[in-house]
Order: sequence, then structure tokens, then C-alpha cells
Amino acid sequence: MEKIRRASHAGSWYTDNPKKLAEELDGWLSASGLVKSADVRGVIAPHAGYSYSGRAAAYAFGNIDPTSITRVFLLGPSHHYYTPKCALSRATVYKTPIGDLPIDLEVIEELKATGKFEAMDLQVDEAEHSMEMHLPYLAKVFYGYPVKVVPILVGAVSAENEAMYGRLLAKYVDDPNNFFSVSSDFCHWGSRFNFTHYDKKHGDVHKSIEALDRMGMDIIETGDPEAFKHYLSEYDNTICGRHPISVFLHESNSSEYMKKLQLLHL
Repeated sequence: MEKIRRASHAGSWYTDNPKKLAEELDGWLSASGLVKSADVRGVIAPHAGYSYSGRAAAYAFGNIDPTSITRVFLLGPSHHYYTPKCALSRATVYKTPIGDLPIDLEVIEELKATGKFEAMDLQVDEAEHSMEMHLPYLAKVFYGYPVKVVPILVGAVSAENEAMYGRLLAKYVDDPNNFFSVSSDFCHWGSRFNFTHYDKKHGDVHKSIEALDRMGMDIIETGDPEAFKHYLSEYDNTICGRHPISVFLHESNSSEYMKKLQLLHL
């Protein structure tokens, strides 16, 4: 039986008008000036509302060559639901205003069989925005191509389990038909986030925040999950996708195919 995850944030975090949404995405992708490349096997992209992050996200999705990709693993952090594990969607279809994305149920069953994942209720799935904000871009980039998605909600996973999930997913990285879309915003600064790190040597507060984020991004580019762990331990930067990124770094570290990571836009 079909279980549909609604585009629950359409109309608020981004427009629910199909024509307007398609035009916005096309415009941002075109403005990025990026060339599609089969060498691009994964991206880290933001998940804020499109008025804030839509243009920046195009610098991730604009590189994707859809011709040989048949499956997208979507890793996002959990903002509202606590779990110390990773959770798999119960849905069979993810809807967007510009086209639906079917779930790869075969891979979901493979992952479920490991005993390492929990099942995510549809209510939790629809409340979470981190993966949904990638869906319209994926629907646009893969329009006309038979792609399926594997949504994985990454909870408050321990460092040990980040490595475990990375090793478990590494075999999928080694398949050139697979792609990884990792969802993360970076520094959330201010008293309401209980984070007010300020290094005055960089000048204004926003420059200090940018320097802290760039430091983290430079470390992510090395592909070293241990270095990223040490960075988070030292600075405690409020990167909401720290766990999905860490899992992704462990995957990449265990793979022969995904060795180079590059920052394209901040």
C-alpha cells in the first residue's frame, strides 16, 4: 500500500506554486554557473527556508549529472525527534510540488535487516524539514530520470556509531549509480542557541562566525572524520548536521570512489 509523505513545508519554507518553484530553482541553478560532472558523488547542502538558502543550495545541486545515478541516499539531522540511532522512512513516496520521488524500498529493507536502524513514523517524517528542503532540488535535477531515494534521519548518534553507520553505508558509496545528499546548516549563533562564541581577532561577530564555519569546512574538505570530531569538541560549533556529516565522512573514508571534498560556496 502506498504511503505518501506530504510536502509539509511547501507554502511556508518554500513556495507551493509548481511554476514559481520550478522557475526559482532553474534560475538559481543557472546562476551558479556550474557544469554537470559524473565525478560528483555527494553533496552537503543547507536546509533553511529557500529565501535564505535556495541560492546557496544551487552550488551543491548544480554539479549533479543525473544520467548515471539511479539512487539518492538522503541524510538529514533530526530537529524535533530524539533518537540515538538512524531512522528509516516508512513512506513509499516523497511528494514535492514539482514531482514525486519514490522510495527505494529494496534498500530500505536491506538496511532494516541489519538491525541497526529504527523506523520513523510518518508524523515525525513530515515534521522534519532537513531532508524535505533537498527534495525540490532533487526532483528538478532528476526530472525525467528513474531515480529513487533512501531517506535516513540521523539522530544524536555517538562517535562510535557514526563510524559504524559510515562503514555500513560505505558499500553503497562504492556503487557509482548511488549519490549522497547530506543536509546541514552551519553555525547557529545567539543566546537562544546557547552559543555566543566570538573571536575578536576576526573583527565583527559575523566575521568571527564565518571564520569558525570556514575552519570546519576546511576540515570537512580533508575527509578526515577524526579531525572533524576534534574540531567539534574544541569549538562546539552548532552545526545541526554534524552527525550526518560525520557519517558521510566515515563513508567516504571507507570508499575508493569518494576521496575528494571541495567547498564551492559559503
